[in-house]
Amino acid sequence: LATLDPVTKEAGVLSIPRDLWVPIPGYTENRINTAHALGDAYDHPGGGPALSVETVEYNLGVEIDYYARINFQAFVDLVDLIGGIDIEVPETIDDPCYPTADYGCEKLHIEAGSHHFYGEMALKYARVRHTSGGDFDRARRQQQVIQAILDQVTDVGALPQMASRAPEIWSSIEDSVKVDPDLQLD
Repeated sequence: LATLDPVTKEAGVLSIPRDLWVPIPGYTENRINTAHALGDAYDHPGGGPALSVETVEYNLGVEIDYYARINFQAFVDLVDLIGGIDIEVPETIDDPCYPTADYGCEKLHIEAGSHHFYGEMALKYARVRHTSGGDFDRARRQQQVIQAILDQVTDVGALPQMASRAPEIWSSIEDSVKVDPDLQLD
């Protein structure tokens, strides 16, 4: 859940634990991330994103003006197209069974320290759950990745290159991004 104050130009991010057990309006109690699947499966008006928004609004008492949903491949492509991101990994990560796309698993090892990650590794870093802090660490890593992407695309030195590649970046991810119909991207 992100917020942006247009006057002060300050932003904030709240990570909602995916396993948080909540009432899903019009359905039942379940993990909060189930709202998306239920909305798509049962043709909820607006689908999974709309039911996710309603669930967060209902349970957290906040109004959500817009949403955006990006799939894993679009995320990978975006990070690759912006030239990767710089991440400071605070502790070594060892996951003996990181989930693969074919529902298998692979070993994932990331040393503590400074790294430049391209898309696949940035996604793995953001998604891995096997650390001492579990989902809390995962939330911090996801916020760290979002900040690194923002830093990369707003870097004054990289801005001319980013601006010239904007059409290429958008065309590579536009089919993989779903935004609120009320959000004007023009």
